[in-house]
Amino acid sequence: MSSSIFAEIMKGVSGRRFRNIGYLPRWIIFLIDVCIVVAANFVTYIIVSSLTELHPHYRTLNLPIRYGLIIGVNALFFLFYRTYSGIIRHSTFIDGVKLLVSASSSFVALLSINYLWQMYFGKKLYLSTGLFISYVISFLLLFLFRIMVKYMFERYMNIEDGKKLIGAVIYGADANAISVANALKSEVPARFRLLGFVDKFNQTKTSKSILNVPIINQNRSIHVIMRAMKADAIIIAEKSMTKEETIKLVEECLEYNFKVYTVPLISDWEDTQQISKQLKSFEIEDLLERKPIVLDTKAISNQLHGKTILITGAAGSIGSEITRQVYQFGPSRIIMLDQAETPLHNLTLEIAEAQDNGTQIFSVLADIRNKQALEQVFSTYKPDVVYHAAAYKHVPLMEEHPDQAIYTNVAGTKHLADLSLKYHVERFVMVSTDKAVNPSSVMGASKRIAEKYVQALHFMSQKKNKVVTKFITTRFGNVLGSNGSIVPLFTKQIQEGGPITITHPEIIRYFMTIPEACQLVLEAGAMGNGGEIYIFDMGQPVKIIDLAKKMIRLAGYTPDKEIEIKIIGLRPGEKLYEELLNDNSKTLPTHNNQIMIAVDTWDDFEDVSNSVEDLREICGKVSNEEIVFRMKKIVPEFKSMNSVFETLDFRENISL
Repeated sequence: MSSSIFAEIMKGVSGRRFRNIGYLPRWIIFLIDVCIVVAANFVTYIIVSSLTELHPHYRTLNLPIRYGLIIGVNALFFLFYRTYSGIIRHSTFIDGVKLLVSASSSFVALLSINYLWQMYFGKKLYLSTGLFISYVISFLLLFLFRIMVKYMFERYMNIEDGKKLIGAVIYGADANAISVANALKSEVPARFRLLGFVDKFNQTKTSKSILNVPIINQNRSIHVIMRAMKADAIIIAEKSMTKEETIKLVEECLEYNFKVYTVPLISDWEDTQQISKQLKSFEIEDLLERKPIVLDTKAISNQLHGKTILITGAAGSIGSEITRQVYQFGPSRIIMLDQAETPLHNLTLEIAEAQDNGTQIFSVLADIRNKQALEQVFSTYKPDVVYHAAAYKHVPLMEEHPDQAIYTNVAGTKHLADLSLKYHVERFVMVSTDKAVNPSSVMGASKRIAEKYVQALHFMSQKKNKVVTKFITTRFGNVLGSNGSIVPLFTKQIQEGGPITITHPEIIRYFMTIPEACQLVLEAGAMGNGGEIYIFDMGQPVKIIDLAKKMIRLAGYTPDKEIEIKIIGLRPGEKLYEELLNDNSKTLPTHNNQIMIAVDTWDDFEDVSNSVEDLREICGKVSNEEIVFRMKKIVPEFKSMNSVFETLDFRENISL
């Protein structure tokens, strides 16, 4: 009983009270250091007195004055080198060096005073041996004091939270890994309890350690090593690993429910606070098996530098990233057009805070469905290049509102394309989607109709020898992190404790990051001669249920135990898998192996133009079924899936 009471008392004292101790004022640290020097000299006096009988020759001044001089000189150098200014519990190697320099300076100064006294008065104040003993003992006690304080705080500061710390191993044992370890050891409040380093290059059986934690050679699977060390997480600090090796390591750790963290290459090894802040959880984007994109920056710069660039849908996830990347190439003007007021305002403030490169920024609040407003924009700014990213993209919503898909995705694109030709725009780059290929939804079909119109317009103007504007279409799949995409949705569902909702266990999608998609849009826009539909290498398709499980594990949970995965059924218009090419299409390579040209037939412009105009005119006048049926006439490969419009695929005509 008494032992448990004592334990509780110690826990309260050393845990709550000890942890709440603030930093001591500097003058108290200074006084403690002076007291340590006093104690050192008292010990020195005892040692010297016991070893030898002091000759009267050395008793030129009384004892308090002689030892007061030693203490005063030491105190003077404490002030000069500011040895008291550091926080004791966070002492580093630099603080030890400052103490050594201060003590050494005091020793040299006292030796000089001693010999000068002898030179002028013929007698010494001190035994040189005594001064040396005082110097050594003073430095050792000062150093030991700091070590003990640091140890006490490291040992007992987190006595209550010790069990809550994440037991972690660092993958790597180079200077970068050591810097990370130092940063985490000095982090307050602590997040990790370091258990060791895993070194894939260390094949020796000799036991070694760094910072008092062992170095383990990777002679077994990483999950076996971590389990043996009772680790909860791994921090990847090894920078010699390829992306394939990193992905393999991460997936193994996630499979066995270990947390994974990563940290960028350390440039400032002394800034431990900055290092610890940069330590972050491994992101799902880091697991995309994709090659790095190499851009032809010279060609892009030739197309954009000093030009006037119009970006529609500029406030959206794709449009805003295109804006940021275009800004880097130094155009003369960027016109950011969007109908969403607040996001456009936020983007304007963000661009305004960027380093000024001479580019003028104009924000235009307008809707691409309003041709009169667009005409005003073209006549005022006369853009050289147009990036058209404005669109309605949510598949289920467009199934409910096909007229809105026509107004924005079809008619809006027609307005922009017509005005681009009228005002002699050099390049018109349309951002399309893989959902336009063999479309199964209203949204995908509307984008395919827009593609048809843009392509037909180019070849019509080419046929009439009036080619001024090069109309280029870019087509890619899902973008990680874009507005309304599944990654932010899954993240929100995980934060709320689940469940994660998936429409079908076999559904797969292609993914790329927002910067990757926009880089390829710029590249394709620069290389295009007009009339092409560019498709991007989307990497390997990803099974959505596997993506969900990885995100759950990255968040530190166990799929189907802590976070449920719930199958809710395919949504209207949704496919199990997306395609980048029509069944009858082929591809041609380009100089960039991540960009290909889809070889497809194009329709007669008059036919497409009349169909688009008729489609626009009936919107708001007829039923949704009649609108969608007209869309299917324009796009014969449009076959509805999981939709009320599936029955239309069997109709041959319709009466208006």
